[in-house]
Amino acid sequence: MTDNRLQQAVRDELEWEPSVNSAHIGVTANNGVVTLTGYVGSYMEKWAAERAAGRVSGVKGVAEELEIRYPFREKHGDDDIAKRALQVLSWDINVPKDKVKIMVEKGWVTLSGDLDWYYQRNAAEADVRMLHGVTGVSDNIKIKPSVHASDVSAKITAALKRNAQIEADNITVRADGGKVTLTGKIETWHDRDLAERTAWSAPGVTQVDDRLTIG
Repeated sequence: MTDNRLQQAVRDELEWEPSVNSAHIGVTANNGVVTLTGYVGSYMEKWAAERAAGRVSGVKGVAEELEIRYPFREKHGDDDIAKRALQVLSWDINVPKDKVKIMVEKGWVTLSGDLDWYYQRNAAEADVRMLHGVTGVSDNIKIKPSVHASDVSAKITAALKRNAQIEADNITVRADGGKVTLTGKIETWHDRDLAERTAWSAPGVTQVDDRLTIG
């Protein structure tokens, strides 16, 4: 696919995505790497735009240079953001109570703590991502090692083969305790993201080293 066709395909996908207002987003493409510029109305919209661009066939990487412009009337102080973040976490049944710590600086939220599962960590990040006033999220939550980590490689390989969207035969999975390394070649940036999330979903995984190449 040429850069011009890829550029148009990403523009079309951004227009198709209901959570993104593409009117103020510029798109360029260079050898499969897509750059997004302009501004959006929230951090959640910024995240959604990056995901939308990444799932387009032919995209090998996404350089996201979007600015967040919250309406003046919706500005919130760090203390208010922290209070609301703790509140939404307490409402989420997927996030263990009092296990996630919050720090906010100039709208940037940092999550820390220890959890048992990746889906719990993912849920916590998703909760704070949607809050007004948030300009970014750093997820420093650690996954605690599990006693089931010995057969993690076989479980991940089986899960990859069950996924119709992934060419699992091109992916090699190696596990060393809770650390998983993925190697091989896949077709798109979206496939790489799916493979990494699949690896994180296995019990006992504490770290994923994604060495997959796109081509």
